[in-house]
Amino acid sequence: MKTGTIANGSAVSRLPAPVQARLVELKESLERTLGDELACLLVYGSAARGDYRDGQSDVDLMVVLRQVSRGGLDAIANALKLARYAARIEAMILTAAEIPRAADVFPLLYDDIRRCHVLLSGRDPFSALAIDGKNRRLRVEQELREAQIRLRRAVVDGMGSDDALRGAVLRKVKQIRGPLHALLGLRGVDGGDDLATVLAGAGKLLGADVAPLQRVHEEPGAAYEALAELLARAVDDVDRLEHEEAAR
Repeated sequence: MKTGTIANGSAVSRLPAPVQARLVELKESLERTLGDELACLLVYGSAARGDYRDGQSDVDLMVVLRQVSRGGLDAIANALKLARYAARIEAMILTAAEIPRAADVFPLLYDDIRRCHVLLSGRDPFSALAIDGKNRRLRVEQELREAQIRLRRAVVDGMGSDDALRGAVLRKVKQIRGPLHALLGLRGVDGGDDLATVLAGAGKLLGADVAPLQRVHEEPGAAYEALAELLARAVDDVDRLEHEEAAR
């Protein structure tokens, strides 16, 4: 990518101009400061998928270094902090050597990045990664069960407040997009990874009514019941996958 530009035609090139400007500034600052120690810089998540919402979404940035040192981290700290507060650019810092070794514990994150990202600098370290299907299933189960637990806690903490329930459901619906999309993939269901498509696909696969999830603001109680049922059925289906694997 040329200095001062964002890859034309990518979802990142459609970000609001001030966010693009901050992203370019950060890219140039990191390249200047780190030099050859910067192995890769890429954008992933909603900003790469095209469902970024100005004022609501973060810009997820992966900073891949050849090695990590305290001095190197200190040198880029101010640039990363400015980008976070000015444009909600949130950076994850990894080393090139860590990425393949962590594919077993971050299978869904790596799948998401492999499927959709915008390379800003360096070489893509994700495209050739091999991810084991069993690790995907385990991570799907963990994230879905965690969503169940946290949703229940949010209801308790909300103490009957519809506003609190509404916020909890909205957050959880967004958070389960990834594991539900991965579950669809494990079941051989192809489709887009935007939230609406994933919810529709999961509802069809699991026989769950997801329509109330489109009316969270108007009917938070019904949306909660629909989300709780969707999560329960999804967890049951992951359990069935485990038994099917064991029977092979």
